[in-house]
Amino acid sequence: MTDATSVAAAASSRDPAIGLVAVASLRGLLDSLEELQVRNARDQGWSWQQIAEVLQVSKQAVHKKYRRYGY
Repeated sequence: MTDATSVAAAASSRDPAIGLVAVASLRGLLDSLEELQVRNARDQGWSWQQIAEVLQVSKQAVHKKYRRYGY
């Protein structure tokens, strides 16, 4: 599934085969968007603490997740 609107609609399907595939697609999209915005924040000088506060996670969690990218 690729069209975000279709995926979002499919996520509420009564058919688990359709709904679960949509949920997996949304999870992948969410991960990609989060990585993009963490990169944007770091490029603009945001601290790990600032990013963590907005994402509502600990500073350690966000740093651990993204340090491998060199941000």
